[in-house]
Amino acid sequence: MKEFHHIGLPTDDKQPGEVYVSDTKVWVTNPDDHPYRVEYLRFEADSPVTGPVRDQPHIAFKVDDLQREIEGKEVLLGPFEAMAGLHVVFIYQDKAVVEFMQWDS
Repeated sequence: MKEFHHIGLPTDDKQPGEVYVSDTKVWVTNPDDHPYRVEYLRFEADSPVTGPVRDQPHIAFKVDDLQREIEGKEVLLGPFEAMAGLHVVFIYQDKAVVEFMQWDS
């Protein structure tokens, strides 16, 4: 199962309600708070995230099984625990960045 969750847009501007993800040194907003399911990402200068994940927008999907979704794919970042109970991975496919998200049951 894949279910659309959000579109992620990199920004250099501080956003209302952003929270910090320490593993990746990025500030993110909650797409649930945006009428079009947009998540803004503001990276710290020393963030370990580089390349397309940092430079390009991404589309995110909720999935049941991260490992199954990334099998044979070009993984850019992760999997890692973005916050308690949420595991994410970013892949690159057809010149697009895709995020898969799996919540603990």
